[in-house]
Amino acid sequence: MLFICYPKCSTCQRAKKWLDEHNKEYTERHIVDNNPSYDELKKWYAVSGLPLKKFFNTSGLLYKEMNLKEKLSTMSEEAQLELLATNGMLVKRPLIVKGDVVLVGFKEAEWIEKLN
Repeated sequence: MLFICYPKCSTCQRAKKWLDEHNKEYTERHIVDNNPSYDELKKWYAVSGLPLKKFFNTSGLLYKEMNLKEKLSTMSEEAQLELLATNGMLVKRPLIVKGDVVLVGFKEAEWIEKLN
């Protein structure tokens, strides 16, 4: 299982604590040092069944500075995936990838259901 996070993020810290408390094995990946690639994002998006907007960190400073709330609706999925691949701070975190399960953000009930 791949756990992609930003270590300074309090939600990521809670998610990591949850993984550890539930004895889940994972490989941790720092989202800024090793940003998800276009190909990874495209695959995860397809597998997740989620709307692409869910992969954006809509509460992040960069998202707001780039005025993406206004721009995303006019961008193609291809352009949105390319944009996400440029900077880890645009990507919602934590991100869990385990086979055909992709979880974006930390919702404990969802994690219990999908990771057990």
